Amino acid sequence: MANKVYNFSAGPSVLPEQALKEASAACMDFANSGISILSMSHRSKPIGDMFAETEQFLRDLMGIPENYDIVFLGGGCSLLFCMVPMNLLGQNATADYADTGVWASKALKEAKQFGNVNVACSTKADVYNHIDKNLKMSDNATYLHITGNNTIYGTEWHSFPKPKSGYLVCDMSSDFLARKVNVSDFGMIYGGAQKNISCAGVTVSIIRKDLLGKVDRNIPTMLNFQTHIDAQNMFNTPPVFAVYVMNRTLKWLKDIGGVDVIEKINREKAALLYGALDASKIFVGTAAKEDRSIMNVPFVFNKEIVSAEKNDELAKEFLDFAKARGLQQLKGHRSVGGFRASIYNAMPKEGVQALVDCLGDFEKKVLG
Repeated sequence: MANKVYNFSAGPSVLPEQALKEASAACMDFANSGISILSMSHRSKPIGDMFAETEQFLRDLMGIPENYDIVFLGGGCSLLFCMVPMNLLGQNATADYADTGVWASKALKEAKQFGNVNVACSTKADVYNHIDKNLKMSDNATYLHITGNNTIYGTEWHSFPKPKSGYLVCDMSSDFLARKVNVSDFGMIYGGAQKNISCAGVTVSIIRKDLLGKVDRNIPTMLNFQTHIDAQNMFNTPPVFAVYVMNRTLKWLKDIGGVDVIEKINREKAALLYGALDASKIFVGTAAKEDRSIMNVPFVFNKEIVSAEKNDELAKEFLDFAKARGLQQLKGHRSVGGFRASIYNAMPKEGVQALVDCLGDFEKKVLG
């Protein structure tokens, strides 16, 4: 009998089996209509009801107050990197950006096209292996932008910073609904869904109602958040199927007890894996311990045990060893190297235990 496959991909990533089965069934017949969700009009009542339910699930799970709007859009987080400053940052205004990883850096780059950007901190020189909390913020910034979890480098803001002025904006792509947050502490939360709450194809933006309409620039219709708010996410044909996958994933999360429950599970999974890495002789984590992510765990070989000459050959051997056990997508990002295990909400604790066992067995194989 083949091993159960555990997918440790950083994104698009593992989704709950329950959500996958329900989404698969909807491709043939959605809401007992006899019509596939893939070919049903977005103006139809079943789709409208599904969008409204998805928004309510999100409000219930995150405790989103009524003075925040929710926008579902395509284009990926890379499009939101420009939409955020385009809609929020005046041409002569300043925004503070924390440079804590590749995606934070990309967001910062886009913002420079729309206003002044102050880099409040940067750990690029240290290959983003920690988060600098000593932010040098502006006196009059419109907002402070942070990336909640740094997928590539495995670091996470465990305590969110308070802006010196203005409000906090957070790209929460890879830790959406992984832990409790107080939405009222943020002016805006946004992110791509394919890490934790849906498949690729949709983004989520949660925006405080009083923040839009303040900039003095002409915003293209499709890039104006207010366009989609006014049209209740139906200005044009939205990514219906990706929203439905989100709907089913959020329903799964509600069914298991919500964010409190999943946060406890996530912290247990992370502690299990980090404990194994800390006890290992040949594997070491790359992120500073105080900033370790509970979602993405990069690790490499211990240089004192594995020489540079043997690294690549042994890395391939380990990946093959893991794959034979059903543990897939463990190769690290090219900017860090080594390996990376992404242990998002839908990754069961059994999958992490299987990886821990694999690490131990491979170490015995190498060291004898």
